[in-house]
Amino acid sequence: MENYKKIIEDIYAEVKNIEDIGTVANYIPELAFVDASNFGIHITNTNNASFGVGNFNKKFSIQSISKLLSLTLAYKLEGEKLWDRVDVEPSGNPFNSFLQLETDLGKPRNPFINSGAIVVCDVLLSHLKNPKEDFLEFCREISNNATLNYSKKVTQSEKDSGFRNNAICNFIKSFGNINNDVAPVIDFYFHICSLEMSCKELSEIFMFLANDEFSTSKGNKILSMSQAKRINAIMLTCGFYDESGEFAFRVGLPGKSGVGGGIIAIHPDKYCIAVWSPKLNEQSNSYKGMLFLEKFTTRTTSSIF
Repeated sequence: MENYKKIIEDIYAEVKNIEDIGTVANYIPELAFVDASNFGIHITNTNNASFGVGNFNKKFSIQSISKLLSLTLAYKLEGEKLWDRVDVEPSGNPFNSFLQLETDLGKPRNPFINSGAIVVCDVLLSHLKNPKEDFLEFCREISNNATLNYSKKVTQSEKDSGFRNNAICNFIKSFGNINNDVAPVIDFYFHICSLEMSCKELSEIFMFLANDEFSTSKGNKILSMSQAKRINAIMLTCGFYDESGEFAFRVGLPGKSGVGGGIIAIHPDKYCIAVWSPKLNEQSNSYKGMLFLEKFTTRTTSSIF
């Protein structure tokens, strides 16, 4: 960790002063109120050493990063049958696109675009007695953090502006790939996306994907090595929507972004790093977050390639 501290501090100072050409996600109205100057980084390694700079302790709406958590729980409960409902291929289209759902007969291309995450929520609804409470408890257990919670304001903002997601869910149901009623599926989806965490909390909660020996505070194993490998693979190919290839090319790590401006990246057997900068590029990924991670893996030579 000592080797990384100065590099992180140097890149943070360098990127912080670069003009941010991105824009804050305002199509979810509540996100438009976030201070665009926020910038934080936190890294946790497999020896439980950690380091952060900037606004790394400030909570924000993690948005689609939470799709990684819902996927993990669904995979744990459903096993390999999950892939009968959702594919593992890059989409090459915006995250809220209808195009491929028509040609693929309602089977989403991957679990990280909106349609795929909605199907994952449907799977969880069929398994969990109290889905919103049970999902939150799962997140709290794997992070050993009882303070994790949804943002009521963001949830309501998602509901007020979520016409397209409602339409996507109805469209998938017309193909028979949504088993529950649309209203509770979408309500659960909006709650999952409104989960709030800090960079520090993000870098800790995803250590189960970096550390083969990871288990929860209760001693429970989260995923098998094979399952963790598969989720890391989907992150590498699909974690940044139609910019996933660019992220793999520039950064060289499995990762996942959210329109709240957060990014997490995993180096298996080494570390998890989280970055937050709210302004997004044209593909809805954090402009400064991607720039920071590109410089970080270059200077630390810690790409997986």
